[in-house]
Amino acid sequence: MDFLLDNGDTENEFQQILKRIKLRKNGDVSRTMKAHGIQYKLNWGVSVVELREIARSFNPSHLLALKLWNKQWRETMILATLLDEPDEVTEEQMDFWTKSVESVEMVEQASANLWWKTRFAFVKALEWCRGKKHLVRFTGIHLAGRLALTDKNAIDEMFEPFFEEFLTLAKDAKLHTVLRRTIIALGNRSEMLYRQTIELSKNLQLSDSETAIRFGESLFEELSDPIFSEQFD
Repeated sequence: MDFLLDNGDTENEFQQILKRIKLRKNGDVSRTMKAHGIQYKLNWGVSVVELREIARSFNPSHLLALKLWNKQWRETMILATLLDEPDEVTEEQMDFWTKSVESVEMVEQASANLWWKTRFAFVKALEWCRGKKHLVRFTGIHLAGRLALTDKNAIDEMFEPFFEEFLTLAKDAKLHTVLRRTIIALGNRSEMLYRQTIELSKNLQLSDSETAIRFGESLFEELSDPIFSEQFD
């Protein structure tokens, strides 16, 4: 992680944001999230919609984003992903943030708001798919799906290395929901990738894992729906 010198303007914006978060606190939401096992150092229960409104009041700032993330409140961490400057993000920062998060919500916010916009997105997504920690692997899969949906400049070949990783990841039932969403996004992206997703679903059915076999059968059934094949006719 790079260490940047603080400045008065950034500290002023930081304090303004903290005040706006507290003014929008919702104890009911915070307690409900906690009851469902979503734990944070501090959670004010502010909705993502409201956090996006707060973010629109400030210019993107890498230094401000680092300060917000280091605060470790749920709301400041989400705002960090909304206010950071993708061109300033480093691989070290991506690894540090990703390996330190403890909730699916934060993984999805970081991936959707920030990671896919960075120049390291494809490299880190593939690397994280091979990670040891469950949420790191989840992040890799989710980021691959986000890239499939949003990176219109990426060529199909950039997604090919993920298919081999999916064969292994499909053995973990806890990853099936995010894996299915990502594979469907890839199948919708182009005819070439659609054919590869069909091939993947067939290969999964030859796996030595019953979990992967069942996932492959379900995936093949979904991908075989005419809604997919007909869009490329």
